[in-house]
Amino acid sequence: MNHIRFSSLATEYDLRLAIVACGRIAYERHLLTANDGNLSVRLGEERLLITPSGVCKGRLDPYDLLVLDLEGNVLKVHPRRKLEPTSETPMHLEVYRQRADVGAILHAHPVFATALTVAGQSFPVDVLPEVLLALGDVPITAYATPSSSEDADVIRDLIRDHDALLLRQHGSLTVGPDLETALTHLERIEHVAEVFWRAQMLGHVERIPTEALDRLKQVRAVLFANK
Repeated sequence: MNHIRFSSLATEYDLRLAIVACGRIAYERHLLTANDGNLSVRLGEERLLITPSGVCKGRLDPYDLLVLDLEGNVLKVHPRRKLEPTSETPMHLEVYRQRADVGAILHAHPVFATALTVAGQSFPVDVLPEVLLALGDVPITAYATPSSSEDADVIRDLIRDHDALLLRQHGSLTVGPDLETALTHLERIEHVAEVFWRAQMLGHVERIPTEALDRLKQVRAVLFANK
């Protein structure tokens, strides 16, 4: 059973299992480490499930997750665990307020993609065609202090039109209708960043020609015309 792909008919427990499964996959693939990162999913129109602060996302229990409203108020938490929601809750709330189409959010710390921002390099959207087709541009935000409202501030103008962002020196943010989509976006940007890094180590990066990029953009426009 694919827990991380879910529909509007999913129960709260289904969604809890989805977050646990996605956190484990991301952790085992080294897209998250230690207690870093956070995940959330919509729970109906006015609530969300979100990961707690200070807990490894690769070792979550379904009942570790908290239910919040869209103002960030805690509505449900396990009475004996006494966990607090992730300190980056404002970033998640900002996405849900702006994007009615988003059902899941994944903030991770992929090594190669994050290294691009540390090195002051832009995301290489022009090295593998599938990236431009699937994601379009992947912008890099301004620097924000982690665990503050600044995270929400720096994504505000970018998340409206993008499903994947790099947070400067702080990882990635990917969104989708479900966690499978958000995770796929994360895996794709990390794969491209690693290919780009390895090509640099070999001494040369071959870019897709401008005319070919234009054709890819045209194909993407057709593919996503009704989305």
